[in-house]
Amino acid sequence: MWWRSAATVLAGALLALGLGGGGTPAAAAVACPSGIESDFNGDGVRDTAIADPEATVNGVARAGVVHIVYGGGKGTLALSQATDGIPGDPETGDRYGYALAVYDANLDGCSDLVVGVPYEDLGAVRDCGLVQVIYGAPAGLGGGAKAVTEFYQGADTPLGGGTETDDWLGYAVAAGKTSAGSPFLLIGNPGESLGTTEDAGLFFYVSGTAQTVVSIHQDTDTGGAVAGVAEQDDRFGSSLAATPTHFAVGTPGEALGTTTFAGGVGYFSHTLTSGYPKPLGGLGQDQDAIGGAEEVGDQFGAALAMVPYRAAGATSTTESLLAVGVPGEDLTTTVDAGAVQVFRLAANGTYTETAWIDQDTVDVDQEAEAGDFFGRRLAAVNTSPNATSTGTTTRLAIGVPGEESSEEHQEKGGVQIVPLVGAPGASDQWIDPGHGVPSGPAPRMLTGLSLGATPSLLYVGTPYGTADGQAVYGFPWNVASGGAPTQTFKPGEGGIPATGVAFGATVH
Repeated sequence: MWWRSAATVLAGALLALGLGGGGTPAAAAVACPSGIESDFNGDGVRDTAIADPEATVNGVARAGVVHIVYGGGKGTLALSQATDGIPGDPETGDRYGYALAVYDANLDGCSDLVVGVPYEDLGAVRDCGLVQVIYGAPAGLGGGAKAVTEFYQGADTPLGGGTETDDWLGYAVAAGKTSAGSPFLLIGNPGESLGTTEDAGLFFYVSGTAQTVVSIHQDTDTGGAVAGVAEQDDRFGSSLAATPTHFAVGTPGEALGTTTFAGGVGYFSHTLTSGYPKPLGGLGQDQDAIGGAEEVGDQFGAALAMVPYRAAGATSTTESLLAVGVPGEDLTTTVDAGAVQVFRLAANGTYTETAWIDQDTVDVDQEAEAGDFFGRRLAAVNTSPNATSTGTTTRLAIGVPGEESSEEHQEKGGVQIVPLVGAPGASDQWIDPGHGVPSGPAPRMLTGLSLGATPSLLYVGTPYGTADGQAVYGFPWNVASGGAPTQTFKPGEGGIPATGVAFGATVH
């Protein structure tokens, strides 16, 4: 158990010039160029962050570690709370790296890594959570003079408030740059209690290089109405997604009338009014313009993915496509088969549902089965955000962790890839263990629970398979059904340590 102190922060600052404890330093770049996503050392080559939040660190179980693989063969780095320059200490069950995001927080041209640690203890307060921002530099992550920034709750901290058990701050994070060029960071705090309303949840919006913080829950007066009302078990902030123009916040525990855990989503503009982002509206299956019917346990909004969208004839990209996972959706008598709904968000806040996707949708591969939980994870890409959006340039990966092919391989899982524009079955692909994913099928692999999107590759992690099957595989977005990956990260290979418990549970 640990507590933040001036000595800890100072130690982090002094050691930030040379992170140690787990890898080869990145070769120094001449300067940090702007415009390269996920480039921690500024050499113009994309880097990859892969978390094992269940990893044992210095003998401490489930403390968690994040492995950095520098592009261009420039080495690896293991980041944990035992690493020089990273504040804190490994504790049992911290799960460092449970959530990850990447953005350029200080606009120096090098990407910075956001690490969510939702089960971090602060003093005697268990699982209240913590988020760290580790800064990139020509010498690699943490290799510059800027010390790690930490976000956690407390009266004298940027987030304010107080520490509470099971807040789970950092359970979800998202980050990027607005269309005006300002960096932003979203931090989910889904276990936050508001007065006597347990687990209502909230999120923090961190804006600009000054990292100005505001907190928002469903009863916050932001100058506009936030969708929904704060209620017990809403868990507002459980999921997050963003584009340069919009962002969305999931409330999978939202009750719609007497229908508990039906779920909902609030969406916002990055435009700030008195420091607050502008709320634009809410989505839920109790609305006439939205398909489906609210049902107990649907968990609409348990997963979100978002990409920029440009309509034909538009001269700028001011709209977004939002995919909403509904993993508990029942399809007639098929319980928890799951579904995904896609919405087009206009700049003025209006929305249109453009697609309903499930495994019984016309021409979509596979069949809907009970317990598939189709839509439990999502990842999306727009490979040409400054051009008219098409089914080729906008793709959505849908995790189906409950998929099984036989009694022998129950819940081996799989991933469905569909276009975000046009008919979902027009160009869909299916990959699963033994059929594209090189790790052979095994029970409870839950493939599809770990997805990551880059402009060129879809990353699929297999952290819950057999020990020798744990890996992260990179597939081209246009891979044929059952096609092979073009990139593989695996413990014991390419400088990555051979040990691991859930390697690839999160990848960015």
